Amino acid sequence: MSAYAVAVIRETRFDEEIKTYLKQIDETLRPYSGRYIVHGGPCEPLEGAWQAALVILEFPSMEMARGWYDSEAYKAIRPLRSNNTEGEVFLVQGVREGHKGADILD
Repeated sequence: MSAYAVAVIRETRFDEEIKTYLKQIDETLRPYSGRYIVHGGPCEPLEGAWQAALVILEFPSMEMARGWYDSEAYKAIRPLRSNNTEGEVFLVQGVREGHKGADILD
């Protein structure tokens, strides 16, 4: 079942560190089959206010997502992001194929 690394970024300081991070992150994703689903871009709020950039990375499983986040390669560049952004980062489990809204009632 897919899993996602999600970042809600409220502020980014685009200095040399964040540029280095952006140039190096793709190599850290490759061994864990991670890929971008959303990387900032236009957002159209429909309900409530939205003042952030959204980044979503997809992985084949929660184990692969956690493996990437805890990997030595990502740990080496993670401070380049965390020192230059304000926001939250979390992992979330996806749902199985065919999931329906009422499935959470079981």
